[in-house]
Amino acid sequence: MIVMHVVKIVEIIGSSPEGWKEAAEAALKEASKTVKNIKSIHLKKCTAKVKDDKIVEYRAVVKVAFSVEHER
Repeated sequence: MIVMHVVKIVEIIGSSPEGWKEAAEAALKEASKTVKNIKSIHLKKCTAKVKDDKIVEYRAVVKVAFSVEHER
């Protein structure tokens, strides 16, 4: 039996009124509810919602990498 380690990646968007770091953490927290063995995240893109010339919501698009074991 050979056990292979495969890494899968999902993309998720998190948001926060506080900042991009918190938006990325929100995305990670949400992903961790259903995804196990998370190894890393890659911050792909940062955007923000603006109202009355002020940022009202920070958004972070992250790629979440997690390992999956399977037999071959």
